[in-house]
Amino acid sequence: MPPSLQLMLDSLWPLVRAGLTFTVPLAILSFAIGLTIGFATAVVRLFAPRPIVAIARFYVWFIRGTPLLVQLFVIFYGLPSLGILIDAFPAALIGFSLSVGAYTSEIIRAALSSIPKGQWEAAYSIGMTQRQAMTRTVVPQALRVAVPSLSNSFISLVKDTSLAAAITVPELFQQAQRVVAVTYEPLILYIEAALIYLALSSVLSALQNRLERRFSSYGGYVEGRS
Repeated sequence: MPPSLQLMLDSLWPLVRAGLTFTVPLAILSFAIGLTIGFATAVVRLFAPRPIVAIARFYVWFIRGTPLLVQLFVIFYGLPSLGILIDAFPAALIGFSLSVGAYTSEIIRAALSSIPKGQWEAAYSIGMTQRQAMTRTVVPQALRVAVPSLSNSFISLVKDTSLAAAITVPELFQQAQRVVAVTYEPLILYIEAALIYLALSSVLSALQNRLERRFSSYGGYVEGRS
């Protein structure tokens, strides 16, 4: 067996284990928390009083306008100068969640805004409150619009978790760096890491397509939209 292939086989499980132990949980937790932040931010920007809207807009503007890597460095390396010490994984979780929240808030806001005003009026006409109209009528329809973009955001997040290696989170990419430091074979190991990320992205893309087909199989407001 060629040495390069043997090296890839020997390092495959350590890389996959790091991905399953850190990369995947970090991506799932960050997306779940970020999606909650994003939904709250979107609702605030659409319905809250102006002072609160201004705070939400500033948050989105700041997060979207600064590099994610810099944000991670500020949280992990910068905050200790203020006496705030955060371990690597929680720091990465905070950074990714805030980033996801800012970006998904725009997706959710656009999806909510796309629902015709008549849907709100129809909900009010049968006695629903604004909250009931939102949760029972508007959100289910907006979700159908937002699913493709949200799925793409999650796939991008899985790849972006490689940035956590810069703040010492022992995820997939940092594990590859550790093996490189021992074997001095950066080309082979980084290609292998790239292939693992590609496999994860491919699986998620397949799940995304299946989810989109499932949503499209239902009826929706789109057909009756004027």
